[in-house]
Amino acid sequence: MDLSALRRWPDIEAENLFAVDASDRLILDEAADALAGATASEVVVIGDRHGALTLGALDLLAEGGPDAAVIRVHQDALSGELALASNAAAFGYEKGYRSIALGVEKHSRELLSGARVVLLQLPRGLDALDEIASAIAAHADPDVVVVAGGRIKHMTPAMNDVLGEHFALVEASLARQKSRVLRVRGPRHDVVGGWPRTQQHPDLGLVVAAHGGAFAGTSVDIGTRFLLGHLAEAALGARTAVDLGCGTGVLATSLAMHRPGLHVLASDQSAAAVASAWDTALANGVGEQVKVVRDDGLSRQPDGSAELIVLNPPFHVGAAVHAGIALKLFEHAARVLAPGGELWCVWNSHLAYTPALRSIIGPTRQIARNTKFTITASTRAQ
Repeated sequence: MDLSALRRWPDIEAENLFAVDASDRLILDEAADALAGATASEVVVIGDRHGALTLGALDLLAEGGPDAAVIRVHQDALSGELALASNAAAFGYEKGYRSIALGVEKHSRELLSGARVVLLQLPRGLDALDEIASAIAAHADPDVVVVAGGRIKHMTPAMNDVLGEHFALVEASLARQKSRVLRVRGPRHDVVGGWPRTQQHPDLGLVVAAHGGAFAGTSVDIGTRFLLGHLAEAALGARTAVDLGCGTGVLATSLAMHRPGLHVLASDQSAAAVASAWDTALANGVGEQVKVVRDDGLSRQPDGSAELIVLNPPFHVGAAVHAGIALKLFEHAARVLAPGGELWCVWNSHLAYTPALRSIIGPTRQIARNTKFTITASTRAQ
């Protein structure tokens, strides 16, 4: 299979962004012997970004003859799921896998029960790795082999330590093309993962719940904290609000707690974020007021349906600084905002989003600014 033919679409595409890298190829090469002795039903892929690991594994399994079973796959990002679906259709493998969530106990069991080979693209965060490793150790076959890889510049010795808490054996491969693989065996069953985790924030009057892969974990990042200090001023007559790219749901929950009549939608493409946002809403007693959805931006939301949207946009695509995601979210907000509705956005001041907000949304005014962040309110034209 020519993995270089894979595309990132509908994820952000650019000349410096790729659907496959050397770590994907190294994981597949290091896992080839294990895959040769497995059936598709015994193979699980976690963290596949755009389909390289899933489709590469299916291609290797196909060399062993027909197999009616399918590979189980978990991808945190919905954009990754959509890219995998598109690439699978292009290569004729659309029926070769099924996507399953991770985090909720029953889903983790469904994803990993009986797994003998797990291919893992290492997450950046140690908490995300801890939750994944604990789930594999708890539910996979006792003889499971985990082939976990990544780019060396994003790997740390602490990853070995995290894996070592859940497995008896962690071995590193030789480096190749600035990538490395960790081969992991011997699941331990005496370590409790303890996800999701929670943290009280007395100064904000709320509890934050987080799964391992959620941005900022149980803390409240400084941009969100800055915006929280001004939310009381936002679209005071609004009856419907959206927390776009909600993360752990801090903004959605705060809006619901302080405005009992407000209907709040929290949306994120990250499965970990969505699970965390729901847990955060429940922990603060506003579960009936906050609806949490996993969506690619606001793709599934109707036009003109929100009177207030709050947004703290990411400015990285993987490891690369890229404005593409923020601009995409601005466009989604413009469509979903009702006439006269407002987008309240906090962003790193050096990114200078004001011209884009004026062009895409409408008249934009500065609400506040500190040494690092700017808060703006943009009004959708009537």
